Amino acid sequence: MGNFLRSLTFNILSLGKAYPTTLTEKRAIQELMRKLSPMSVGMELIRIGPKADGGYLVSDDLAGIEACFSPGVSLISGFEKECAELGMNIFLADRSVERPAESHDLFNFSKKYIGVTTDDSFMTMNDWVASSVQENNSDLLLQIDIEGYEYETFLSISDELMQRFRIIVAEFHYLNQLWNEPFFRIASRAFDKILQTHTCVHIHPNNDKPAFDRWGLAIPPMAEFTFLRSDRIKTRSPATLFPHPLDFDNTDNPHYPLPACWYAAR
Repeated sequence: MGNFLRSLTFNILSLGKAYPTTLTEKRAIQELMRKLSPMSVGMELIRIGPKADGGYLVSDDLAGIEACFSPGVSLISGFEKECAELGMNIFLADRSVERPAESHDLFNFSKKYIGVTTDDSFMTMNDWVASSVQENNSDLLLQIDIEGYEYETFLSISDELMQRFRIIVAEFHYLNQLWNEPFFRIASRAFDKILQTHTCVHIHPNNDKPAFDRWGLAIPPMAEFTFLRSDRIKTRSPATLFPHPLDFDNTDNPHYPLPACWYAAR
């Protein structure tokens, strides 16, 4: 009888293109939220890019950054253009487009995806950086939006390269799948790797889709995270302003701020 019920459940879920997995324990997700709770680090957040999708908040600590690496090229390149105007060399990569949405003398475009191997279609972050900048110890900025491939990409970056990224801005996708225990194992390890060297200073939920609420934990399917390398931080205290005055909605859908469960339990 048990096998029959499992088979029936599997077949019903399959009709909706769903698959049963182990549910992540609530306390595990709460612990991840606690580790990612944004911190105020004694320097202002500034906005780079448009007042809509494609603009991000970063720590006002940009002086001396040699280059910005931006995998995932969309219809907007305002963030990258403003970084170029600050004197950074800009490296963009995306196999799905022919060129960036905007142009600048400091733009360098590669028609490849970023991933865990280097071949005709993909290249690793380590290979990309090594082939792009001559200095091997200069500070860099990473802005990454690659539709779910960010988890494997972060796990494949060497520790040495992680130390070079002074600022990381990343849109993480499928966060509502944190309740899916196999996905949680991979995603949490990617976040843990970042947190070995960096501190989260800002989270902005993408309002393209509403937050998924289970057992009092509201998780947006997508959110933009900003990390600052921890050795740049002199003081730290829990951030308290949500949303930040420089935050703007990504879409015309109803606004929702960062749910309190991401910062209230610190």
